[in-house]
Amino acid sequence: MDQVKDQYEAFPYPERDPAEEARRLVTGSPSHPLEIDHFVFGGRRDWSQPLRVLVAGGGTGDGLIQIAALMAQAKRPCEITYVDLSRAARGVAEARARARGLEETITFHTGSLLEAPRMGPFDYIDCCGVLHHLPEPEAGFRALRAALAPGGGMGFMVYAPYGRSGVYPLQAAFGALFGDLPPRDRLRQAREVFERVPDNHPFKCNPNVNDHENGDAGFYDLLLHSQDRAYDVAQLLDTLAATGWALSGFTLPAIYDLGRFMDPPAEMPQARAMALAEQLNGTIRTHTAYAVAADEARGPARGSNRALVPHLKGVRARDLAGATARGQGVKVESNGLTDRIALPVEAAPLIAGIDGRRSLGQIAAQAGMDPIGMGALWSRVEAQLLPWGMLLYSDLLR
Repeated sequence: MDQVKDQYEAFPYPERDPAEEARRLVTGSPSHPLEIDHFVFGGRRDWSQPLRVLVAGGGTGDGLIQIAALMAQAKRPCEITYVDLSRAARGVAEARARARGLEETITFHTGSLLEAPRMGPFDYIDCCGVLHHLPEPEAGFRALRAALAPGGGMGFMVYAPYGRSGVYPLQAAFGALFGDLPPRDRLRQAREVFERVPDNHPFKCNPNVNDHENGDAGFYDLLLHSQDRAYDVAQLLDTLAATGWALSGFTLPAIYDLGRFMDPPAEMPQARAMALAEQLNGTIRTHTAYAVAADEARGPARGSNRALVPHLKGVRARDLAGATARGQGVKVESNGLTDRIALPVEAAPLIAGIDGRRSLGQIAAQAGMDPIGMGALWSRVEAQLLPWGMLLYSDLLR
């Protein structure tokens, strides 16, 4: 791990300026509290109880600050443990936490995520962009599983192969040429060679990767990393199963839907269908997902329970309700796939009622819909919004 540690000491990743905390909060998947509740706790977590969180390989703190800040905004208790090999990255994360007044909820450690079992147990584990950089990734999956509390889960991101076309030949060449150099010399010489790489190289033809354009840390992490592997869907599911985990769900199920390309055979297992969809898509560069203990396998929340509280992600309820009432679709796009969300016109009052506090039952009552009619209509709404990660269930704001 020496080269990996040296890299992140020289180039903490991702590049972040703590002064920017006054202007913006970096949010995304995994580890938004609403998403955590939806995928791990069935949308019904008791948020009066402190959420015990491990941020494993927390880097400069995106996942850490997101969880801590949003829990503070929601006035929900949490206890967060951060661990990372790099003191430089930890320093940036600590400065970001101080800028937001979040230090009291966070305990910082310098070390390996393999030490997680002695730090736990945890209700939720964030591990974004880390496991694929371990010498033995399965050891990391196992260590995090051993640190998990009953009923808990993990949000993670690992690299996918097809959308990273061209990355690994350049990594291999730069490693052979400059692997023995100190990080800054390695970066300087690799940048010089990169300028001479032909424009029709698979990497330069790949529109799905752009980290190399985001400063020195981004270039180094993408093209000079000394320890980097990618997982296709089949490999990822096998690794989860071998290490005591079960997939709860991908955050964007639509990009793994074979039905977008063909009518899959009825007898085809879902895992096989997702693997084929990944190959046909060809643009997925990362897998972002949630996992739970294999002996507690479960999927994300579904609206058959009228006590669930719906939230919209990436679109305002007023805007979506207005478009729905006018019979207009909403364009969505991710990983090279585009779609148009077309909701039934009669669902507009239900969409308008989503405020993150009303339950489905309360929204139906407000719209004057009977439970049976609402159930049939809402299933059509779910079928459109859930695959694109636009609908989540959580009691966080109640």
